[in-house]
Formats: sequence, structure tokens, C-alpha cells
Amino acid sequence: MSTARPLNDDEVFNEMKKMVAFIKQEALEKAREIKVKADEEFNIEKAKIVRQESLNIEAVFERKIKQAEVQKKIAQSNHINKARLRILQERQQVLDDLFEETDGLIHQISQDGDQYGELLDGLILQGAYALMEQDIEIRCREEDTDAVNASVERISGQYEEAMGFSPNFTVSESYLASSSAGGVVMSGHNGKITVDNTLGARLDIAKEEMLPQIRVALFGHSPSRTFFN
Repeated sequence: MSTARPLNDDEVFNEMKKMVAFIKQEALEKAREIKVKADEEFNIEKAKIVRQESLNIEAVFERKIKQAEVQKKIAQSNHINKARLRILQERQQVLDDLFEETDGLIHQISQDGDQYGELLDGLILQGAYALMEQDIEIRCREEDTDAVNASVERISGQYEEAMGFSPNFTVSESYLASSSAGGVVMSGHNGKITVDNTLGARLDIAKEEMLPQIRVALFGHSPSRTFFN
């Protein structure tokens, strides 16, 4: 039976070289595993970061697009509103010019004595019917005094026939301004009730009542209007 003998120096050295080579190989394989795992984890983490950043960029981009769209709509709305305002201003200027021209024309009515006399008849009679009083005070321009007195004489009988009593028309010396276009202001009940039948007042009433028709005649119907009376 043979017994184990001690290793000599060369054999010990060879065994140590084998052990070192084995340990080195193990270390290299472990290092490769660690590197592969590290690369895999790095790629996964990188993919997560890239995806997250991509989502962030997309969100920022979408937000900027929405902001740009909102700004565009605001700009368009402001432009439309400014254009509408300019149109409204221009239309109002047309109306102002029209009413100013009309005001100038009604100042010429009193220059035609016969036409103005007939007009005074209607204005005074209408005012009297509105008051339905026996004692009625009439204010007019000083230059219209004779025309108003003549008109009172013409319409008194018609008013008396309609009301059943004789009227007492008084032309006041508290005259209307000479700058007035003419017409009369009538009052009853000791001045408590007043009817303004001056040409200026009648024009104001016509402006208010006829303004919708005037707008349509000048500018046509609104494109957004759906129903018509």
C-alpha cells in the first residue's frame, strides 16, 4: 500500500497556478454576469427614462399647441370684435349723419306757411285730445305766435264738437327757444300734465320707433337673425 507523499515545490507551484486560474476564471465569469445584468438594468432604466421624457415632451408640446390654439382663437376673436366695433361705429355715424340731416330738414318746415299751418293744426289738436282739458296752455316760438293763434281758431270748433265743451286755449308768453324747429308744448291741470308736440320731440319719437326699420333699410337684416316678424 502506497502512502501519499508530500508535494514538492514544483507541484505546489502548479497546483497554485491551477487554483489561481480557476479563481480568475470564476471572477471573469462573475464579472461578465454582473456586466450583463448591469447592462440589462441600465437599458431598462434608460428605456424608462427615455419613455418618461418622451411623455413629458409630448405633454409639453400638446400644452404649447393648446396654448397656441387658445391664443389664436383669442386673437381671431379680438380681430372679429374690433371689426364688428368698427362696423357698428360706422353704422352709428351713418345714422347720426342721417338724423342730423333730418333735423336740418324739419327746421325748414316752418318756412312754408301753408304746410306749417296744417301741421300746427294737427299738432295742437292731437295735444288737446291727449290732455282732454278745457283750459289748455300752449307754448310756441315767439315767431310762431300768429300761426298758432290762427291754428287755434281753426281747430277749436272741431275740439268742442268732439269733447262737448268749449275749449279755452291760451298762448303763453313763455316762448320756446328760437333754435327750436317749431311745434308746440301744451299743458293742462295747471301745468301738471304736459304734451311735447314740438317737431324735435316728434323726430325723437320717430327715431325711437322707426330705428329698427331704418337700420334694415340702410344695412339689411343681421346675418345671425333667424326669425322675422
